[in-house]
Amino acid sequence: MADQGGVAQVWRRIRSIYNIQGNHCTTCDTYYFPPRLVCPKCRRKGKLEDYRFKGLGTVYTFAIVRQAPQDFKRQVPYVVAQVQLDEGPRLTAQIVNCEPSSVHIGMRVRACFRKITEYGHGGIIVYGYKFEPTMRVTGHD
Repeated sequence: MADQGGVAQVWRRIRSIYNIQGNHCTTCDTYYFPPRLVCPKCRRKGKLEDYRFKGLGTVYTFAIVRQAPQDFKRQVPYVVAQVQLDEGPRLTAQIVNCEPSSVHIGMRVRACFRKITEYGHGGIIVYGYKFEPTMRVTGHD
């Protein structure tokens, strides 16, 4: 069991697990997620830098999942959405901490990091991003 604590500590040190990491081309001012090795617009002329997205965005489109794979059956119904980040890229994620019927196109959301699954007998926990509605009282809109 002592080893599991060590594994958890290692996972917590990996920045990309708890952040939405991508990159930004300073040549054409375009943001990319997931990160690219070369800017698709500028090609070799582009200069890419690592970028940590703020995690704020808008629901672009969504679906309510009512029949799910075995590992996700206890979460049904749940919402999977395409979220357009404020910086521009779109990504697919689950919307949590609200009723599926309250999700709508244009809804403001923010990233939150949650357990996705566990692997093996040691229970290595895999974390990932999900999104939740922003709340006006926290100033995240």
